[in-house]
Amino acid sequence: MNKLAQLFGQKNNRLLTIYTTAGYPNLSDTPFVLRELDKNKVDIIEVGIPYSDPLADGPTIQATSEKALANGMTLNILFEQLKDVKDEISAPIVLMGYYNQVMTFGLEKFLQHCKESGVSGLILPDMPYEIYLTQHKELFEKYDQNVTFLITPLTTEKRVKEINDATSGFVYIVSSSATTGATTSNYNEDFLSNIKNLGLTKPHQIGFGISTKQDVEKAWEFANGAIIGSAFLRVLEKAEGNYSEAIKNYISSLR
Repeated sequence: MNKLAQLFGQKNNRLLTIYTTAGYPNLSDTPFVLRELDKNKVDIIEVGIPYSDPLADGPTIQATSEKALANGMTLNILFEQLKDVKDEISAPIVLMGYYNQVMTFGLEKFLQHCKESGVSGLILPDMPYEIYLTQHKELFEKYDQNVTFLITPLTTEKRVKEINDATSGFVYIVSSSATTGATTSNYNEDFLSNIKNLGLTKPHQIGFGISTKQDVEKAWEFANGAIIGSAFLRVLEKAEGNYSEAIKNYISSLR
């Protein structure tokens, strides 16, 4: 069974997802970071594919993408790294990237590589769910790849319900109308309350602006899980090579 689907069958609340940029801080660090996150019982590991024009990402993730690209990270290298660790990682791995990257690589080739390297799902913020449903759904299912779509405070109630129905992974709830990486949470609680009252039928997690235990607990009030990206990357940046201890201490601080 797909690891993401298996997780949601076993656990449906207080989920913790951590995002890390592939190839950051150094090209060869990704397998080690993934092992450490898994060792510290992160529920889902989200791996960002470096991109030169990341629409939804704030300055921290943009900077790590630039560094990773300068380090020489490519999709082919990433897939090889993931293959090397896939039998060691129990947590589901979800790739986050952009639609253009996937289509340039070749959609079926990309999905096949995902399956072969142990990836359970994809987050492609700029892929319209209508395109997915009408053009790509069968291929995603052929290669056992769950897909996650995003909703924001600007998403209409009708579209929220349509996205919930289209999502085969989890619904990614953007906490506020901003890019990633805020150092303080800026929850739009009216929006989150409205989403909670809609009664989404798919697992749903809140991301953007989450960095502390308090932020995580607040996210858990409104959704099944919390997603942390930029704050974790800042931990790696400050670790000065002592990643194991830094990761352990940070994940412990969130629980």
